[in-house]
Amino acid sequence: MRRVMAPAPAEEAPSPVGEPQPDRPKLRTEFAFELPRGYVDDEGKVHHSGVMRLATARDELIPLRDDRVRENSAFLTVVLLARVVTRIGDITDVHAGVIENLFASDLAFLQDMYRRINSEGHTRAGVACPECGHSFVVDVAGGRLGES
Repeated sequence: MRRVMAPAPAEEAPSPVGEPQPDRPKLRTEFAFELPRGYVDDEGKVHHSGVMRLATARDELIPLRDDRVRENSAFLTVVLLARVVTRIGDITDVHAGVIENLFASDLAFLQDMYRRINSEGHTRAGVACPECGHSFVVDVAGGRLGES
């Protein structure tokens, strides 16, 4: 009896450049957020919602050449967030002056969000109910009740 071997399966050709991989999810580059307190503009209007984009290597390198950062390294956070926060409420020209006028709790919130989306790739955090101890996950980017 003669054995016939089946031909080896052909290797899949790589996808052409620019064509999305079928098994890879689309990269999320922008993340909406709700500030805990909100940014108060010059007219007294409070802005809560905003958008932060993923940081690039350039975003992290450019502030190191900034004179304000050279004088005071704590200003790095302000300059860096001003580069990646693309909108706060109606304000689309987010610059260092806007970021430095945030309430401290909002600045801390954005610092944590920056770390989460650029290091961990998401805005979710594990928490526990202080009453019963039940653990669950929340999206720290915020949002209003009933929104997903």
